[in-house]
Order: sequence, then C-alpha cells, then structure tokens
Amino acid sequence: MSQPYDVIVIGAGIVGLALARSHAIRGRSVLVVDREDRTVGATIRNFGLVWPVGQPPGTRFERARQSAQIWNELATEAGVEIHTTGSLTLAHSDLELRVLREFAAAFGKGIEVLGPEEAGRRSPAVRTEKLAGALFSPHEHTVNPRTAPAAIVRWLSERAAVQFRFGLVATRVEPGAVTFADGTRAAADQIFVCSGPDLRTLFPRELAAAGVTVCKLQMLRTAPQPAGWKLGPALCAGLTLAHYDAFALCPSLAELKQHFAQARAEEMRWGVHVLVSQNGDGGLTLGDTHEYGATHDPFQREALDRLVLAYLDEFACIPERSIAEHWTGYYPKLAGKSELVLNPMPGVTLVNALGGAGMTMSFGLAEEIAAVGAPLS
Repeated sequence: MSQPYDVIVIGAGIVGLALARSHAIRGRSVLVVDREDRTVGATIRNFGLVWPVGQPPGTRFERARQSAQIWNELATEAGVEIHTTGSLTLAHSDLELRVLREFAAAFGKGIEVLGPEEAGRRSPAVRTEKLAGALFSPHEHTVNPRTAPAAIVRWLSERAAVQFRFGLVATRVEPGAVTFADGTRAAADQIFVCSGPDLRTLFPRELAAAGVTVCKLQMLRTAPQPAGWKLGPALCAGLTLAHYDAFALCPSLAELKQHFAQARAEEMRWGVHVLVSQNGDGGLTLGDTHEYGATHDPFQREALDRLVLAYLDEFACIPERSIAEHWTGYYPKLAGKSELVLNPMPGVTLVNALGGAGMTMSFGLAEEIAAVGAPLS
C-alpha cells in the first residue's frame, strides 16, 4: 500500500475535480483516480453553462454564485476558457411573460424583464416578431467543457501537487483504503466517491436505496458560426420555465405547466427544453431531452433532435444552422433533491446526483464539504 493520502477522490468529472481543488488548496494531500484515460463523461458533454438563474434563491443560488466565482479564478490561474454572458429567457405568450415578471419581482438580484426590442439588441439570434418579452439575468457564464477538465487537471497537478491516476478502476472502498482492479491499494483519511452515472460498481445498494436514477439526454452542436458572429447571452425559452426549480416560486407556473401538457405534449413527454450556448470554435451547443431510468437503450432518436431544432427555430435565428455533431449524455439524478451527499461508512462520502447542474454547483458544494474538514451528511 502506498504512503497514505489525506484524501482520495474516485472520479475525475467536475464533482471530483472540485473536491480535489477544495482539499488541495487547504494543504491536504490528494489522489484522484478515474477508470477512463481522461475525463469523457457528462463533464464534457454539456453546454458549458454555469447557470445560477436556474437555482432557487437562498443556499442553492449562493452556492451557484460561489461556483461561478471559482470558475473565474480558474480562468486566471489555470487558463480555463470562460465568458460572462448572462442569459435571456424568452417569452412568447402573455402567460409565459407573467411567469417571468413574477420571477423577477420575487428574485431580484439584478434580474430584469425586457421588451422585445431590447431583447433583440442583447442577442442577434433572438426572433422578435412574436416575442412578448424576455428575462435577462447577468449571473450566467459560459466555459468550454471540452477543454476545461484537462486545464484543471494540469493546474491541480502542477500547482497544487494533486496526483492523478487515470485508467484505474476502484473496485472496493472501506474505511481508510481503496482497492483497485489491478490489485493495488491506496490509503487515505477521507475517501470521496464521485462515480457519476455508474451506479453499480461502488455502493450500489446505498445509491439504489437513496433513489438515484440516470438521465439520458440528446444534444447537438452546429458548425462554427461566421467569423465575428457572437450569440451574446445564452438563450432559452418558455419550456425552460417548466424545467428549473427556481421558477417554482412563481404563482402562475402551475397554469403554464397545464398549458404545456396540452399544447406541448410531445416536448413534455421527452423533457425537451432548449438552451443555446456558444464556446470553443464558435459553434452553438443545442439541446436537450431528458429520459429517466436505471438502464437506457444506446440509440439516439432523430425525432427528438427534430423536436429540439423545431423549438429552437421558434425563438432563434442563427446564421449557420448545419449540425456538425450529435451525442448522448448521461448524468445521475435524485428526484426532489439537488445532490446526494451520503456517508455509508466512517471516512467515506458519496457525492453524486447533482442532476445536470454539475458545472453550476460542484465548486460551491465542494467548498462547503472541504471547509468543515470532514464529510457532510
């Protein structure tokens, strides 16, 4: 067995990297292990959006804002690509606009309702002809999820002395030690299991008992937009109001969901709500859909991509619409909760099921866990 570490993190997705950072900057020795040769899961298969506006006011919103602050620090320290873009949520009916006004009045924090013309000035992609209004939030950021993990790994290795062992599968965890598939072991005072949608390898009974399931989603990316064309704020529209917990405080939301159940039955069946972000080579990331279950079929449904693109065309006009990439993503979800933090045995903590908000919430959550010097439950 190797020299003991203060902390072992199993999983080099964004949750695991956030925990490694928070412990390393406090002077703790950290080992991160991952079964893959590099980060390839939900951490790179997303919009790259840090999305505080989707979190309810209070603890979760402040956690999201802390995460955004840490992302900005990593932009300086680790060279992570990040843009402060804000977001526009577009309304195309009086009912959708009523929900936005209720949200802005209750939420505050610099969030404002705009008229169609002003929304159009904020982003060249906004279709204004049928627009009733828009909600602008200044809090959102866009990172490049395809390059950010490698930059964070490099920074943690070089500046914080975090050790990484990729291509190594953890097969057993017990208090104080982890056993790997190659027969080696490593010891640590604290062990964090951040295994994402792998619900079968480590602590399967505990994860099943907690009610963790897996969400499958479909996403697309356009070819690069013309040189110099900028989306500006990340975009979404009315269906997003039915997706994020933040809007539950709006008195008119129940009426809007009833309307969607009839007028948008197919979109609601497949959990379609459309976000648009721009990063990297200038292409636009589009999506997504949501299917829930323990096991999913491996097939991508063209009909669902068509639903996403049809809804996109209702609220946005983009100059380069050709699709360069399609993919599926998988993330763990715990109904009714924003995350799972569970201590199945002394010195061992499961941190999982951030429900598709890993980019938004992981760094803030990791700070809360590391600040107390022991696992939270």
